[in-house]
Amino acid sequence: MKQITLEFTDEKSSKPRIDFHVHMGLYTYSHPWVTEWIKQAHPEGYEDYINRYNDPGAFEDLLSSEGVDYACVLAELSYITTGICTNEQVRDFCRGRSKLIPFCDINPYIFTNLGDELRHKVEDEGFRGLKLYPTYQHYYLNDQRVYPLYQAAQDLGIPVLIHTGSSVFKGSRMKYGDPLHLDDVAGDFPNLNLVMAHSGRGFWYDKAFFLSKLHSNLYMELAGLPPGKLLTYFPELARNTDKVIFGSDWPGMRGIKSNMEAISKLALPAEGVENILGGNAAKLLRL
Repeated sequence: MKQITLEFTDEKSSKPRIDFHVHMGLYTYSHPWVTEWIKQAHPEGYEDYINRYNDPGAFEDLLSSEGVDYACVLAELSYITTGICTNEQVRDFCRGRSKLIPFCDINPYIFTNLGDELRHKVEDEGFRGLKLYPTYQHYYLNDQRVYPLYQAAQDLGIPVLIHTGSSVFKGSRMKYGDPLHLDDVAGDFPNLNLVMAHSGRGFWYDKAFFLSKLHSNLYMELAGLPPGKLLTYFPELARNTDKVIFGSDWPGMRGIKSNMEAISKLALPAEGVENILGGNAAKLLRL
């Protein structure tokens, strides 16, 4: 995987600003309850806003205005719960765009040879990460049939971002979002970097924090979590800033810059803030 020269938008920062968790505004298909939920973040002008940033150049401009150097754009194949944003859609959106890092989705109910499919996505199509949606697609993360996928990701040296915790969307099943299942995966694949999207949101903040301290290859990610409540959810966050990654969950969460600024004002060491807002992600992405 080729190295990328970093460009910093924040002259005060020695590390890039990376949003590890953004979705495309327009899916191939979205269930109506998802659209209605996202509209809450856009009380006026939702359609114009989403259509404007369906252009990758305009979206890169938005990221620049929000102080973001790089963003991971996530495919999603969740037919029964949220909708479909195809791998091809994300691939084409990110192609030739220096700020945009494509993550594919390999739904184990759709693909048969999971490992080979991921290798093709990375080696032939340019994907640089994998996003898993167990809560939406209904499988346990430590199910042995998913292990060839982890093996391929470990061999390829790419990070795996995994939805953990709760979801408001119809058809979701919370039991599949328990971070405890990653105890097996992190132990069985010690060279695979695993990132817990939403950090066990709702039920399992304590599990996510403990597991990230226990396993050197298991990280917390903050998408969808109010920055002002982070020290309530994770009272000892300052002791774990080398294992925490910023994500916004755009467009469901609109204010990327304001969230980063709120994190920078928390009672955390300055170096820890730099790690959360980009340093840790840069290491996993090999930037």
